[in-house]
Amino acid sequence: MAKDNPITGPIDRKVYNLVHDLLDEISATNRKSLTAEEQQDPFAGQESANNLTISQVLSYTQLKDHTLKRTKKLQLEKSIAKVLRVVREDEDGELSKASQPVSVNESESECDSNNLMEVKDTNATNKAVVSLWNFDREENEKERGENDEKNGENEKNAEEEEEENDNDDNALGAKRKFKDAPKSSSKKQKRKVNHTTPSSDFSSLGGVDSITTQLLEIIGLPILHPEIYSCTGVEPPRGVLLYGPPGCGKTTLAHALAGELKVPFMNISAPSIVSGMSGESEKKLREIFEEAKAVAPCLIFMDEIDAITPKRDGGAQREMERRIVAQLLTLMDELSMDKTNNKPVIVIGATNRPDSLDTALRRAGRFDREICLNVPNEAQRESILRAMTKNIKVENGDYFNYRELSKLTPGYVGADLKSLVTAAGVFAIKRIFETMSQQQDENGGASAGDSMEIDSNLALNNETALIRAFEHKSDVDKLSTIQKFLTKHPDPLSAEQLEPLSITYGDFVNALPTVQPSAKREGFATVPDVTWQNVGALGAVRTELHMCIVQPVKKPELYLKVGISAPSGVLMWGPPGCGKTLLAKAVAHESRANFISIKGPELLNKYVGESEKAVRQVFQRARASTPCIIFFDELDALVPRRDNSMSESSSRVVNTLLTELDGLNDRKGVFVIGATNRPDMIDPAMLRPGRLDKTLYIELPTPEERFEILKTIVAANNSPIDQDVNLYDIAHDERCRNFSGADLSSVVKEAAVGALRRNFFRAQGLSHLDQSEFYDDNAADNDIKIMQSDFVQALRAVRPSVSDADRLKYEKLNKKLGWDIIKTTEVPEAAAAAAAAPDAPAAAGASSN
Repeated sequence: MAKDNPITGPIDRKVYNLVHDLLDEISATNRKSLTAEEQQDPFAGQESANNLTISQVLSYTQLKDHTLKRTKKLQLEKSIAKVLRVVREDEDGELSKASQPVSVNESESECDSNNLMEVKDTNATNKAVVSLWNFDREENEKERGENDEKNGENEKNAEEEEEENDNDDNALGAKRKFKDAPKSSSKKQKRKVNHTTPSSDFSSLGGVDSITTQLLEIIGLPILHPEIYSCTGVEPPRGVLLYGPPGCGKTTLAHALAGELKVPFMNISAPSIVSGMSGESEKKLREIFEEAKAVAPCLIFMDEIDAITPKRDGGAQREMERRIVAQLLTLMDELSMDKTNNKPVIVIGATNRPDSLDTALRRAGRFDREICLNVPNEAQRESILRAMTKNIKVENGDYFNYRELSKLTPGYVGADLKSLVTAAGVFAIKRIFETMSQQQDENGGASAGDSMEIDSNLALNNETALIRAFEHKSDVDKLSTIQKFLTKHPDPLSAEQLEPLSITYGDFVNALPTVQPSAKREGFATVPDVTWQNVGALGAVRTELHMCIVQPVKKPELYLKVGISAPSGVLMWGPPGCGKTLLAKAVAHESRANFISIKGPELLNKYVGESEKAVRQVFQRARASTPCIIFFDELDALVPRRDNSMSESSSRVVNTLLTELDGLNDRKGVFVIGATNRPDMIDPAMLRPGRLDKTLYIELPTPEERFEILKTIVAANNSPIDQDVNLYDIAHDERCRNFSGADLSSVVKEAAVGALRRNFFRAQGLSHLDQSEFYDDNAADNDIKIMQSDFVQALRAVRPSVSDADRLKYEKLNKKLGWDIIKTTEVPEAAAAAAAAPDAPAAAGASSN
């Protein structure tokens, strides 16, 4: 760079760098056309700045840097002319220096080589570079009288000498060097904000079509066509606030918007604004907005904006936070069109806590529009999965079962679906590797090429058999199989071998248990592992639950065809131990919906307002993860009957639950199941249609139902009963008349303990039991059986949990309240049919009033 014409301005520096890039490109093109001999000359084909024209440089600079397109043409041409003059002077200086050693060599070549003197290296090149610095090293030596060692120290970096802060003369030289440095370097350091346009666009998104339409209307039109707003006098919006649960795509959406509009994009992390020194945080904000105005039209994206803009009436605990909020309010008010030279600057904020922002920031004129990104529904999840697997090789391509996969992922946000796709890829690679390894191991001595050939028509059951064979091996055998595979195939696989490999639907299903949705990491219970095989009898109740909850979750389209859109609420009541909680678990498992289990009193809190807040949080989580089932066990403790003797806090909890069940908030996709053995204590408002409108009386089982329950318990527990045991006689025993399902389970348990006592502990006293060690598995002990005598002994020990008086009270209550949904009396043939086929959809006991 010429000494008389320093390049100082930001536009001049950009043009200076782009001119050198243009010269390099032209030189590289020229060298391609040279012959091999000509290319040996390093200077052959070098382009000179004298051949460049202003129009040529103007077109190149506007093509490479989009910010220069918005610069006035006259100003840009002046800058190009100035830069070309400087570059040409630099070339002339270099050519004159390069010509000097040539003349010396020519004069020396005429002399006799024996008379030549030895010339020391004068380091002329380094001195020429040092001469461009604005200080004279020899003057410094005369003024300070330093020796050679100190001269070497003077050539150190000025920043290092300032940190040492020595009192000797080196500090003086460092200060002079820092003082004489070009001002352009300090200007470069100020520009720390990166405003590169993102490479992503709307094609990489899915399920946000309505939101992208809003953003293009609010932000896209004023950014790309500000002249329309200037002509009509309409002020464009200055800010948009994106809020929603974590992982819904707020940051990704902002990047895609900037990439779609092809405008400068400043990505600012809100916590990076905060500084330890007073006033520095506000200064950073001012520099960001000044930079945005310089490159306008521009987008400023502030992620996690709630970190620097808390409420000043109590949320902002320190004076610095209040100053940051006030500074941001002032800067956003200055983003009007007349102050930005009719080039709009729009601020996009993102947060998952919109209520914590200062109220002044959310008024019109600052964040004009607030857009909510909710948890995606089933159709949106399908669109997101299609967008994420666009570049992934999945089985059947476009015919992949995306719809079924979206049904299996309720409550998943975009980040969770991305994690699911990654986990499915890991499972697919593991499956492919295990299949190849096992296939090669079964082929034995086949060659490498033969063992790696995979038949494209390989049936799925054959692949499954190979995987199962591999899984049944011990860890040592698995390691041996993998080592053989890696030894025989050290090179990458060929294209033919990789062709049939893809990610299947089964890989996604296997990956589902490993991915926990972010919305379900607090307050959700895992889906119970109780199936209908664990439930004996209760066929009529099962049919009602299927029609009320299971089928609306699985097939909501069918219910919409008949005009049923609101989910049902079910209240199951009856004597204790009849299987109310067990039925709720089986329904949750059968429907595969999200499951929230609430033990009645656990929502109550001694602090005012906390109980109501807990109720609202339960329904808020459920709405964010639809379809969801909320199970309230012991509901009478949470919503007792309201009267004059009731406390005010309990009344507020009842009111909150009533409004959540059927208030202004939509309960779409949220199913409620309540269980209690005291229905007369529940507030009557809970039982009206629209809330818990379906009531099911779970009564004590009949003898036939007790027989079914005993068979189910024995099968579920794998209890080894003897062939002589007659479960039918036990179920019809008079001592089992008031037995509930829990009592029958206790009978089987007591019988199993009696079998252990008879086989292992019959001759051992208490002292022997205390001295006994851990049990060592012995094959001879596998023939243990539960005998008929064990059941007889168990019937003597177990007493029914419901007395005759209690049973009569429940029967009277059932008739009094008029909740006899399921008839208590059945035709014997119908009861036998229901017991023989409990899975039949039309149970004999199901009826309606």
